[in-house]
Amino acid sequence: MMELWHPHLHKGWPTACLDHIHTSEDFKNSTNFSIVSDDHISPPSPPSVLPNRIYKSNGYLRISCNGGLNQMRAAICDMVTVARYLNLTLLIPELDKTSFWADPSDFKDIFNVKHFINSLRDEVRIVKALPKKFNRKNRPFFSMPPVSWSNERYYLKQILPLVRKHKVIHFNKTDARLANNGLPLQLQRLRCRVNYQALRFTPQIEALGTKLISILQKSGYFVVLHLRYEMDMLAFSGCTHGCAVYETEELTRMRYAYPWWKEKEIVSEEKRLEGLCPLTPEETALVLQALGFARDTRIYIASGEIYGGERRLAALRAAYPNIVRKEMLLSPDDLRPFQNHSTQMAALDYMVSVASDVFIPSYDGNMAKVVEGHRRYLGFRKTISLDRRELVELLDLHQNNTLSWDEFSNAVRHVHEHRIGQPAMRKVIPERPKEEDYFYANPQECLGPLNPESRTSVI
Repeated sequence: MMELWHPHLHKGWPTACLDHIHTSEDFKNSTNFSIVSDDHISPPSPPSVLPNRIYKSNGYLRISCNGGLNQMRAAICDMVTVARYLNLTLLIPELDKTSFWADPSDFKDIFNVKHFINSLRDEVRIVKALPKKFNRKNRPFFSMPPVSWSNERYYLKQILPLVRKHKVIHFNKTDARLANNGLPLQLQRLRCRVNYQALRFTPQIEALGTKLISILQKSGYFVVLHLRYEMDMLAFSGCTHGCAVYETEELTRMRYAYPWWKEKEIVSEEKRLEGLCPLTPEETALVLQALGFARDTRIYIASGEIYGGERRLAALRAAYPNIVRKEMLLSPDDLRPFQNHSTQMAALDYMVSVASDVFIPSYDGNMAKVVEGHRRYLGFRKTISLDRRELVELLDLHQNNTLSWDEFSNAVRHVHEHRIGQPAMRKVIPERPKEEDYFYANPQECLGPLNPESRTSVI
């Protein structure tokens, strides 16, 4: 009989602080925030030496993560949880090196391997390599992608027998392979423990990230704007509002050049009106002004290279002259070890985003969601989740003079009054899990009790 995990409540996981719930008045006074200190970037670590959990391993799990930093981060949390549930031995995760970013970084270049292994040793055995008996020159390991959004029963009924048969199983895709909802509480809390305690960046990344945060905090209150307006985002999404004809053609060619981007024929304006496009830098400037952010607000842009460069940032810079990026705050010597390593650069942006007074993503991609969840976990720090569908309509009405500035600003504030990262229940759509609220954006099982008024019904 294969040994399986029996649920137990793990003690000692920190919960978010619920002594203050943000109100609409807090939101309207957008400059009224306290400074976040460096020691609040990460929650308390578990004891440095945890006892090994003694269990009979049912086999080995090898995972190849796909996507950018935050998609891989969430996937690692899921796969640790799967390994724990099935009593498998987990190999150190392999990171994506073949996607658009072509970053050659290994797990050890991003995350602290020793801490990862030791902080989870009381839950799952993690090793750097397979035993020699599994070294096969001409016989590949059994490889497959798990079914997306699967619950624990899928892994028990479908995956465990495969591990029993093959001894080693390789998951060649790991994005969104574990359900958002319906899992045992202990599994959900383990996902949080991995994300917020075990996945610590390397000392080099943490040191530079802490330096960057310190520089920003010396000037007081600062906002992080995750301006998702890079070339890959626009090409993939087909969103070309505000682009010149030659830019639209360039983005279209790029979309067709990548075969794994399945959607090719895209009507940009239709997607924009549905709220499926990132806001342009020009639109973002108007939204920030409507929300009440003062002209002298210090705004840190967390992103890669903005498509169109300084030309597309001109309106945003005119509205907010105190815009900064890590390249402006750190010396070339500081950044040299991270050049051409987009995932490591993204790790720096992640640290700053979590530590900021306010976090505002212009698009709800993986980084936006994972950072929002981390900020909830650390005490419901203010995250403004922009309602792009509503905003696009309001922006168009204002720009065609149907709405005055005051009407536009009041409408924007009203729309976002309850979209500031306050306690809430995830939206659950059992038949359409892709449309649900993402677990890592709101890990409610790992937070404090919610006010009944915050709860939402299952759709």
